[in-house]
Amino acid sequence: MNFEAINELIKEDLQALHARMKRELKSDIPLLNLITDYLLKTKGKQLRPMLVFLSARLQAPSNDATIVAATMIELLHTATLVHDDVVDEAETRRGFLSINTKWKNKAAVLLGDFMLSRGLLISLENNQYELLQIMSNAVKEMSEGELLQIEKAMKLDITEEVYYEIISKKTASLIKTACLAGSHSVSTDASKNQLLADIGYKIGMAFQIKDDLLDLGKDEIGKPLAIDIKEQKMTLPLIYTFKKLSWMAKTKLMFLIRFRNKNASSIQNIISIVEKNGGLQYAEELMLTYASEAKALLNQFEDTIYRQAFLALIDFTVHRKK
Repeated sequence: MNFEAINELIKEDLQALHARMKRELKSDIPLLNLITDYLLKTKGKQLRPMLVFLSARLQAPSNDATIVAATMIELLHTATLVHDDVVDEAETRRGFLSINTKWKNKAAVLLGDFMLSRGLLISLENNQYELLQIMSNAVKEMSEGELLQIEKAMKLDITEEVYYEIISKKTASLIKTACLAGSHSVSTDASKNQLLADIGYKIGMAFQIKDDLLDLGKDEIGKPLAIDIKEQKMTLPLIYTFKKLSWMAKTKLMFLIRFRNKNASSIQNIISIVEKNGGLQYAEELMLTYASEAKALLNQFEDTIYRQAFLALIDFTVHRKK
């Protein structure tokens, strides 16, 4: 089952999500409506709300609580992307001009704040207090993960254990929350809800490691992406490589990352060092292990078309090209 087939399977859910997003983002402020309309037209693959719907449909038909959960997840995720683009000074997002480029930083920050507050208010308006707690915890963890990464990037001294802590908070926490929220919307079985949370956590870890690997690949015209290197972020392939190098080789690599991270030939040199020392292979093997573990947990559910779609979505996560 490919990504398009998964989309088709839960098409009604995704349509309901889009309608709910439009309704929740409607405002009396014309500028805000203009920006949110643009945002809705430039939406991504919506992996996280898809996980909400599949986590619910593994056990029962989706319902209004499922739509509420998916809407909250998508609003929170989109708000973080808008804020990230401001921090990273990104000019584009998904091939379109970013909000901060099109409407300046101030509007982008305020839009992100609006979406975050709107997402949390939805749970109160629908008496979904447990969902509010689940989502609030995700917001806290994501913020902690980003700040921990900033702190460690200053020294380039991230250990593998700290790396796992960072990505479990900044990436895996929201994907874990998506699966938990979807399950929670149809089930009061604590063990099933925890099982879906565990599955989401492993998918999230695999997802971030895949991002690390993609960043060390090339863009459409063959140039290295290396955004993480340019921002001096220590990702798993780099961390593993540092462990394999001699003191002198580590010093050289550290110099390249700190002072030559914008130079194309130096970036290619860094990537070559990582590849030669097994950094890419190590990260890929760990990513596939997390995906395999998520699938094994998922196989505890009844074999339905929705479980097959969920398994296919895990495969998409680790085999995607961008």
